[in-house]
Amino acid sequence: MMQLRKVIGMLVLLALVAGGCSRLTFVKPKFKRDFHQTGPEYTVRDDPRDVQRIAAIDQVALAEQGLRTGQLDDAETHAHAAIKADPASADAYTLLAMIQEQRGREPQAGALYAKAVSLAPTRGVLLNNYGAWLCGSGQAAASLGVFDRALQDSGYPTPASALANAGSCALKAGQDERASRDLARALELDPSNSVALEAMAESEFKAGHYLEARAFSERRLAVAPASVKMLQLASQIEQKLGDTVAAARYVQRIATEFPQQRTVPPGGANQR
Repeated sequence: MMQLRKVIGMLVLLALVAGGCSRLTFVKPKFKRDFHQTGPEYTVRDDPRDVQRIAAIDQVALAEQGLRTGQLDDAETHAHAAIKADPASADAYTLLAMIQEQRGREPQAGALYAKAVSLAPTRGVLLNNYGAWLCGSGQAAASLGVFDRALQDSGYPTPASALANAGSCALKAGQDERASRDLARALELDPSNSVALEAMAESEFKAGHYLEARAFSERRLAVAPASVKMLQLASQIEQKLGDTVAAARYVQRIATEFPQQRTVPPGGANQR
């Protein structure tokens, strides 16, 4: 008899590098993904099914490692091996979806996220990932019900992630009241959540509350790496507040930190 301890992993992929879900500019947003491989402890006797499930867990761990280090070919090989060993491994399908996203294969990723959820329909982490994909694929309103399901999982270790994503997507869907509620709850749980902070900056800017928008913008830039989108928003906020020097400083940061990116002049972004 041998004992296999559970493999626990967390993978957070580019949260709007890492910021939010609604967009004010042409910059395509990226969503927070998370991954928790939470297989239970197994006692292996002579049941071939137990052996296969443990083999799948091992392959999932290797796939996660490959994805984390950018070795996508290796990661994909291990994810497929996990599915071959255990066709009911929701974790393997989730990792394979993440790999397809990294390769820019969005439709394939969506189908794989949906498959993972069909195999484990109450797991919060899987539902959060699928909801984020839906929102990023232009289905913001549809994503909200998926986030609600994620938050019903009492064992979900990072509910602030689903709340932040839900709030950002509610803002994108034009559901401002829900956006404010979910983002506030996310920040209560995790005051440094970059997704929620960026979405709150967007929300306050949209409402014309520029001092509040500045406060959230500054907090967002303090807790996570800047993105073009976030720097553009910060510049727009300063422009509205009449601080043209600060606005120009953010534009200069874009030119310095993201020289390959086309930028939008302060105040000229398309608000959505």
